[in-house]
Amino acid sequence: MAVPKTKKSKSKKRMRKAAIRKPCARAQSCEQCGADKLAHRVCPSCGYYRGRQVVTVSDED
Repeated sequence: MAVPKTKKSKSKKRMRKAAIRKPCARAQSCEQCGADKLAHRVCPSCGYYRGRQVVTVSDED
């Protein structure tokens, strides 16, 4: 059975783990208004999620 000769330092261990992390979430277009939004989240421009309005968005410009 393989046994390491020396202990891996925290920085070396974390550098190795940093390359394995998950990729960033990609933006999708909203079905209701067509604006960019993150997957599985409420649209920030219209407030819709899965075909129904969840959040009321006020227009403050």
